[in-house]
Amino acid sequence: MISTVTVTVPATTANLGPGFDCLGAALTLSNQFRFSLLPPGAKLSIAAIGAEAERVTTNSSNLVYQAFVKVYEHLKQVPPPIAIEIQLGVPLARGLGSSATAIVGGLVGANALAGAPLTQAEVIELAIAIEGHPDNVVPSLLGGCRLAATGVKHGWEICEIPWHHSIVPIVAIPGFELSTKKARQVLPPTYSRADAIFNVAHLGLLLRGLETGQGDWLQAALQDRLHQPYRQMLIPGYKMVETAALEAGAYGMVISGAGPTLLALAHQDTAQAVSDAIAHAWAEQDFAVTVHLLQLDLHGAIAQTTSV
Repeated sequence: MISTVTVTVPATTANLGPGFDCLGAALTLSNQFRFSLLPPGAKLSIAAIGAEAERVTTNSSNLVYQAFVKVYEHLKQVPPPIAIEIQLGVPLARGLGSSATAIVGGLVGANALAGAPLTQAEVIELAIAIEGHPDNVVPSLLGGCRLAATGVKHGWEICEIPWHHSIVPIVAIPGFELSTKKARQVLPPTYSRADAIFNVAHLGLLLRGLETGQGDWLQAALQDRLHQPYRQMLIPGYKMVETAALEAGAYGMVISGAGPTLLALAHQDTAQAVSDAIAHAWAEQDFAVTVHLLQLDLHGAIAQTTSV
C-alpha cells in the first residue's frame, strides 16, 4: 500500500506573446508537494517551507488540498486523512504558474495514493476545469512547450511544440505581485478583426520560430495585440526593461502569464548579456528583481511513491 507520494511540479510561463490562454512552457523552477497518509480520524495537516511560506493557507481551503479532494470526488470516494508538506521554489502571484503547480501537485498526488485510477487525459481535464484555462496546467503536468485547443470528439487536444536547443528563456521576477484577476480586468471585452488576424498570424510564426530557432521569425512573432498592450501599464519600467533586453540581443520580451514577471527569449550566445541588461535596467526601480537563465523542463510533474 502506498503511504507517501512526493510530487515535483515545474513552474510555467504562459501566453508567450500571441499565445494568449493557449500556449505555455514548463521551466526549470519547481515546487514540491509531499502527501503522507495519516491514521483514520486524524485531522488535515498542511505545512510549507521556503520563500513566502507564511502566506500559504494551511486549512482545507488550500488549493493543493482542494485539488487533492477533487480526485476523490471524481472517484466518488471519501478522501483519506492526509498530511501535506509544501516546499516552495516558485514565487507566488508572479506569473510563473504557482497556482498551476498546486493544482497539478494535488491531482497527481491524490491519483497516485488512490492507485492511479485516472488516466493522464482525465487528470488534464480535471486540472483545466479547476484552473479555467490550459496554458499553465498542461505544461506543468506534461513538461515541454504545449499548445492546447478544444477538441471535437472530446475536451482538449494537446500538441507538443518543438523548442530549438539554442533558445534560452530568461525570467525577470520583480518583488511585487500582480493578481490574475487584476490583470484580466484591464483587458477589453471585444477585439477587432484586424487584431484577431494579427495574433493568429503571429502565433503561427511563433510556433515555427520556436521549432527552428530562426531569429527574425521570433523577433516578429513575439508581438501581441490581445493582452500585452493593456497589461504593460501594470508593470513599472516595462518599456525601459524591454528596450534594454532588445539592445542586448534578445529576440523579444513578453509578460509571463498575467505578470509581473517578464520573459525574454534569447540565443544561447547572448543570453547572459540579456540577463545582465534586464537586471541593470530594473535596478533603478523601488523594488528588488531576480533574474534567472532557465531551460525548458521536459519532464513535467514527477511522482515518487513510498509503500508500507
